[in-house]
Amino acid sequence: MLGKETIVKNALDQGQGIVRLAPAWVPRSFCVPGRRLKLHLDDIYAFGAGRGGIDERWLASTTKADNGPLTTPDEGLSYLVFGENKVLLKEAIEICGAEILGVAMMAKYGGWPMFSKFFDNQEPLPLHIHHNDEFAENVGQKGKPEAYYFPPQLNPHGGYFPYTFFGLNPGVSRDDIRQCLQNWETADNEILQYSKAYQLKPGTGWNVPAGILHAPGSLLTYEPQVASDVFAMYQNIAWDRYLPRDLLIKDVPEAHQDDVEYLLDIIDWERNLDPDFHARRFMAPKPTRPIGQMHDAGYEENDIVYKSEAFSAKELTVFPGRDVILCDQGPYGLIVMQGTGRFGPHPVEAPSLIRFGQMTRDELFVSAEAAKNGIKITNASDCENLVILKHFGPEV
Repeated sequence: MLGKETIVKNALDQGQGIVRLAPAWVPRSFCVPGRRLKLHLDDIYAFGAGRGGIDERWLASTTKADNGPLTTPDEGLSYLVFGENKVLLKEAIEICGAEILGVAMMAKYGGWPMFSKFFDNQEPLPLHIHHNDEFAENVGQKGKPEAYYFPPQLNPHGGYFPYTFFGLNPGVSRDDIRQCLQNWETADNEILQYSKAYQLKPGTGWNVPAGILHAPGSLLTYEPQVASDVFAMYQNIAWDRYLPRDLLIKDVPEAHQDDVEYLLDIIDWERNLDPDFHARRFMAPKPTRPIGQMHDAGYEENDIVYKSEAFSAKELTVFPGRDVILCDQGPYGLIVMQGTGRFGPHPVEAPSLIRFGQMTRDELFVSAEAAKNGIKITNASDCENLVILKHFGPEV
């Protein structure tokens, strides 16, 4: 039986610095799955009906899901897979961090500082917030900025409400939100009346720094974020379902769990009340090079997440029958959205249907050295694009 270090080193060597990852599924008890993750319908409740349906797939994750007392030991964590062997990506980085992430990232962050996910809900999520570093540190976590992109390939329908509430309307005061929080157990706190909804469009995205109230809409969403699962729900009744107050205070120190002023302080009031919210936070795709130049070379690549210093993401399309060699600035995870081909030495393909626990050929992690040296990517189809999403950590 191979030891973990041998597995990791062999995977890196034979994969030319690129390793294969297994799907990591996460359920949420307070959500209704949109059933667009390509997970077999018989497996939606694979964690048990009491845990809720699977509505998330975590990508390139070294972060354990914080999902209540029944959270499984490896929930949300990605596995590196090599033949019949597997090692948690988190452990692989602990063993070979410099080889995988590069010396600079390991020295600065001590590990992989982000992950991405798909979240897939039929209904919108309740209005909630992710703590910044100051408040997250009080419960031993990191702050959680995040970003959204809505991939066209996984949005054949928009769900019940493809609109997201962001921030607070001009003129909303602490007194307004204080009253909402004080009404948690007595009535619908109606906090959405103080926010604004924006229609969501596939192929675009949003940047959401920590401290911003938001109620994500029902498009399936690709979500790069900092490696944290800290949050607080500020809406007590969403789509006629009550949310227990535990979800408001789950990441609040015990001494402050009845302190409404502490909960109000978590809100970044300046950013929430920003009259230019759309201009600052909305993200349309931006070509990484001149379009004509890329098309001549057989591909198109766009920056799709680019307003955060903590992470970024790109969408790569390789045209039918073409191949391209591309370099990137650092390590990254990737997910194949459409098509079939090769990524370095690895065959890749977008699956049509996935069984829970089944291995796929759609997710990889690229080491820092391999990214910088350049990787040959081939589209094996003569009629369909090969489309890949790539999620990066911060520049170092």
